[in-house]
Amino acid sequence: MRKYSLHFVAVSIRMSRCLYAFAFLLLASCDLIDVHPYDGNIDGDMDINARNIARIEQAMRGKSRIRFAFISDTQRWYDETEDEVADINARGDIDFVIHGGDLTDFGVTKEFEWQQKILNKLTMPYVVLLGNHDCIGSGKEVYRNMFGNENFSFVAGPTRFICLDTNALEYDFSNPVPDLGYIESFRGDKSAKNTVMVMHVAPYQDEFNNNVAKPFDYEIRQLNNPIFCINGHAHSTVVSDIFGNGLMYYQITCACDRQYYVFTIDENGYTYETINF
Repeated sequence: MRKYSLHFVAVSIRMSRCLYAFAFLLLASCDLIDVHPYDGNIDGDMDINARNIARIEQAMRGKSRIRFAFISDTQRWYDETEDEVADINARGDIDFVIHGGDLTDFGVTKEFEWQQKILNKLTMPYVVLLGNHDCIGSGKEVYRNMFGNENFSFVAGPTRFICLDTNALEYDFSNPVPDLGYIESFRGDKSAKNTVMVMHVAPYQDEFNNNVAKPFDYEIRQLNNPIFCINGHAHSTVVSDIFGNGLMYYQITCACDRQYYVFTIDENGYTYETINF
């Protein structure tokens, strides 16, 4: 029995090592290069969010009706992401796209670059949030160089979008994540008629700092007419009233499940659709 257990452990270790090695070989196979998790040199566009936010705000200025797609967790599902981008483009009615984070599995620079090349095929501007998988290795540094600050905001038509880093576990709870002060800075903001909160991890999920879940909800409700929240992370499509106060959270699944949301916001409120592609 003891001999069998040792053999089983040895086989398990070898299998784990092989799977880990295979994952990184797969990432490197296209260009036959060495992929290192701490390589932060980027071959591609930089500061994407700021440039695309400028496009969104200019195109949406003065509009009373906007329509956007929300996708998330594209990670290793490159073919599905290609199909998702093609489906959004084919609609012809989307003003911009928000990606809820987890572009990558391992935070490797090449993963960011491959996903960026796919997203750049969108015919409308897009912004990307930081996901927990994107934080691995030097992923946060790559994200900052490629997309910008982890917390950012923009106005599209009647709506203020506040996009937050909520991946508290990736910081060992040593940083203020989510940054309640950043949310509070928008109190009294009247530049838009309503507010949408965007995040990767929702309150009471594994990566969220649930010690501040209720203060997080409180700060959101102090903003100008918060109408809903959207998130990814959990690889399932779920609509829930997390705090029981009527502020709905719309969670979208990963690209492998071939779904995304389309939201329309106008003077009458908002509507949403779950799109299968």
